[in-house]
Amino acid sequence: MFSCLAAGSFSFFCSYLLKMSVPNVTLNNGKTMPVVGLGTWGSPKGEVTQAVKDAIDIGYRHIDCAHVYQNEEEVGEALSVKIKEGVIKREDVFITSKLWNTFHRTDLVRPACEKTLKNLGLQYLDLYLIHWPMAYQEDGELFPSDADGKTLYSEVDYVDTWKEMEKLVEAGLCKSIGISNFNKSQIERVLQAAKIPPVTNQIECHPYLNQKKLMEYCKSKNIVITAYSPLGSPNRPWAKPGDPVLLDDPKIIAIATKYGKTPAQILIRWQVERGNIPIPKSVTKSRIASNFDVFSFELTKDDIDTIDSFDCNGRFVPITSAYGHKYHPFENDEY
Repeated sequence: MFSCLAAGSFSFFCSYLLKMSVPNVTLNNGKTMPVVGLGTWGSPKGEVTQAVKDAIDIGYRHIDCAHVYQNEEEVGEALSVKIKEGVIKREDVFITSKLWNTFHRTDLVRPACEKTLKNLGLQYLDLYLIHWPMAYQEDGELFPSDADGKTLYSEVDYVDTWKEMEKLVEAGLCKSIGISNFNKSQIERVLQAAKIPPVTNQIECHPYLNQKKLMEYCKSKNIVITAYSPLGSPNRPWAKPGDPVLLDDPKIIAIATKYGKTPAQILIRWQVERGNIPIPKSVTKSRIASNFDVFSFELTKDDIDTIDSFDCNGRFVPITSAYGHKYHPFENDEY
């Protein structure tokens, strides 16, 4: 939509976005979180720093990271530049990262968080998540496997990991803590043991996997949903020819045409109106800007209901390599 903008026009457009009021969601601990963030999963190495700098200039104040993405140093470089330039102060941005599966063991949780903070050049995280409920074998590769390619597991219980996450808040290393890819029964186990309840559950969510049941459950527990892959993760490495492409869905395109918006803007706005926090990923400046321009229009209830009806349990990130793990959240299709 914006690829044809001249440099001056694009600068004007970014200035317009900066003047827009971006809403926040109030979390269950009273802290606030911007309702749209920039995702960094799968962003090509060498392009992340510029993408984050562009996002901050455009007006994003929420960046989603993770140790396993292996690009936190690039995010940290961008943050450092923009802080030094005076574009932002540290307290102006909401930074999320995640504890990877090989660091669930209780003695590894704090060192993993401290490594992430070093990578990002920060003193604290606004939000730290347990990335998946499954623990992998420690002290080796991020994706440990045997000679046959089978993932090697650890027996660590994510409830014990959660108790260590709480200590990070007490130590001032994290403002808030949460979970990612947890199903209902797993959330219930965490809540039963928690002194500090999770503020969010970050999950795959888009019209083909609308997560309505899990959303309703989390809402009942005052847990916000952060929606990853809100555009259907079209660049996922394991995509096969012929797999459905959400952004090319004629039904989505028809709704986008009706509003004079891009399909991506419709998908992001749909999440916002459902009360979710979408974190679309891009390293292209025009798309980063377009994905942020979702606060100047609203979808009708009929259009929201129509998009809801596209659900087909179409999960793009099933992590089938870990099927068989006792804490795999999707293997039994439990919400």
